[in-house]
Amino acid sequence: MAAYVIAYDVGTTGIKTCLIEVTDTIKLVASATEHYKLYVMENGGVEQEPQDWWDAMCITTERVLEKSGLPAERIQGISFCAQMQGLVLVDKHGVPVRRAMSYMDHRAKRELKEGIANGLQIAGANVFKLLKSLSITGAVASSVKDPVWKYKWVERNEPAVFSKIFKWLDVKEYLICKCTGEFIMTQDSAFAALLYDTRKGKERFSETVCSMYGVDMTHLPRIVRSTDMVGRLTKEAAAQLHLAEGTPVFGGGGDVSLIGVGAGAVEPGSTHIYSGTSGWVSTVVNRQVVDASAMIAAIVGANNGTFNYFAELETAGKCLEWVKDHLALDEINIYLEKKHVSEAYESHYESLYDYMMDAIKNVPAGSNGVIFTPWLHGNRCPFEDANARGMFFNIGLETGKTEMIHAVLEGICYHLRWHLEAQEKKVKTSSVIRFVGGGALAPLTCQMLSDILGRDVETVENPHNVGAVGAAIVAAVGLGWIDKLGDAKDLIKASVRYTPNRMNKAIHDRNFKVFKALYKNNKKDFLLLNASK
Repeated sequence: MAAYVIAYDVGTTGIKTCLIEVTDTIKLVASATEHYKLYVMENGGVEQEPQDWWDAMCITTERVLEKSGLPAERIQGISFCAQMQGLVLVDKHGVPVRRAMSYMDHRAKRELKEGIANGLQIAGANVFKLLKSLSITGAVASSVKDPVWKYKWVERNEPAVFSKIFKWLDVKEYLICKCTGEFIMTQDSAFAALLYDTRKGKERFSETVCSMYGVDMTHLPRIVRSTDMVGRLTKEAAAQLHLAEGTPVFGGGGDVSLIGVGAGAVEPGSTHIYSGTSGWVSTVVNRQVVDASAMIAAIVGANNGTFNYFAELETAGKCLEWVKDHLALDEINIYLEKKHVSEAYESHYESLYDYMMDAIKNVPAGSNGVIFTPWLHGNRCPFEDANARGMFFNIGLETGKTEMIHAVLEGICYHLRWHLEAQEKKVKTSSVIRFVGGGALAPLTCQMLSDILGRDVETVENPHNVGAVGAAIVAAVGLGWIDKLGDAKDLIKASVRYTPNRMNKAIHDRNFKVFKALYKNNKKDFLLLNASK
């Protein structure tokens, strides 16, 4: 008999709720998406309303039940895949004491400098604190966007708010608290806080590291595994979600942990690339590895005993959203024939992104020499610079919108290649790359990535839903339907493979060299223009 779980993929700008059937395969039965606001402030703050996540979760749960016709009693568990390194500070009732601070928030420059970027430094961190943190956690909080500095920012700038804190949660942990009343944090989220002792037999929040950073350990919740049932739906939560009271709730995992599971890239040596709002390259390893100079670390995964060697790009698909809103669409309301595009769109295309992909399909590799840098909100890896920004380089009189949009896609792929090359300095990445996320829906992007990397690229069925699939597999393991997370490799098969076009690769090699030089050549100017923001 088929078993059913609901998996919540909680992203930066919206939640996708998926009703998934688990038998000897993983089947998507119904899905629904609801968007919410991201508040971007001039001082580097990026925040969200936690209540917006919950409201979106309730709305989409009702929708998937309506679409499927499945009664709530048939849902045997719920689980989560969510954005990571958020800071959700709540009181003893689980009510947020302020808006959540996103992983993108980078206003805590002073806190970072005073906390770790002082004295004798290596890779921007005090050498003594860096070595101590590396020996305990396998990583170091050396980015202005790391949660501990957001926490310290609140302590300094909002003391009245800080005094109300009961627990420090991440995004999915807040939603779990709303569901169950339990204050927990999964191991991968605890590691992402960069306060977690990863040494064998000592897996807990580290008193030493917390003391070094000035973190009150009473603010930290209990740690659970991703596959643990952490509680059951309360009567109040069940009523709002239109689910049955007592439905098991599982810990789930962060997007970095579970997207790889949903992609079927779970064995050591498996590499996957994700392109959603953000993007990354992640390779499964069986030991902790760190490259502090390139801001890459092996983070704790949902699959016990493995780590994800992870390099992040903060604005991947977000760049495509930007180009849609500000370049493809005419925001100053000048049209030759306003009806033309809308009629074509309504007749032939599922989305504006689909329309853009068709419009640029004949642009040659290299975008006729135009290069775009995808650092619209700074950059973290392989260089940390909150002041870095995007640019179009080498525009000529003959350059049109199609070349510029095409260059945006290439710029994202160039940066992902930079990540892959940085990873190769420490670990062996796989010869065939699994490519997932919304970016993998477009064959044009898949082929472009293959050409730029010079490697075969595979996609899976519904690549934009792999986070939810990973969350469903976690619940299935917790319920005893699947033995272990490693079995995902047998459940998730590749659907399409792309092989590199060697002629295109030669063009991309030339452009990639220029792409990397653009940051070095403009670093001082980025600082001059953006340091005060």
